[in-house]
Amino acid sequence: MFHPWHDVIPSSDRLTLPYGFRAVIEIPKGSSNKYELDKPTGMLRLDRVLSSAVYYPANYGFIPQTLAEDDDPLDVLVFCTEQVPPMTLCDARVVGLMTMVDDGQPDHKIVSVLVDDPDYADFRDAHDFPKHTFKMLQRFFKDYKILEGKEVAVDEIQPAETAFRIIEDSLSRYSKARRTGAMPGIRR
Repeated sequence: MFHPWHDVIPSSDRLTLPYGFRAVIEIPKGSSNKYELDKPTGMLRLDRVLSSAVYYPANYGFIPQTLAEDDDPLDVLVFCTEQVPPMTLCDARVVGLMTMVDDGQPDHKIVSVLVDDPDYADFRDAHDFPKHTFKMLQRFFKDYKILEGKEVAVDEIQPAETAFRIIEDSLSRYSKARRTGAMPGIRR
């Protein structure tokens, strides 16, 4: 059975890691539904409906064949003028990194733009965005956690170069976990 985390190659002829990658979208921008990849099946599971008037400010998903420090695929926000449906594969370009500290653990989110969206064609780094965009992004992650009774810290958006290291680390962590049999979410 096809699994989007394990079977999708994160690079292509036109995308060179870590600068660009394929992303699997879980949550379209504008949604209040929080979908998560069900690791054993590769299906999307509705985790919860956000408990407030907040909604995802960008398309949200993951980079295939990565393993973040929280044992999940590496999170990615893909800015695009349109909503991207869940389980859609799209080509993205890194522009920055947002890190949350959730329960004392770093939770990195790669900030990217859709490669084929003309409105974002010239975006290469976080400073290409209006400052207000990232204020909204930070506020979203703080608010939706607070309403769940959790407190998080959300760092300032870091430049693309900082994100490259996180992507490379997550690709290496995934490769090592697969090689050693320590991969979370693989059926035995």
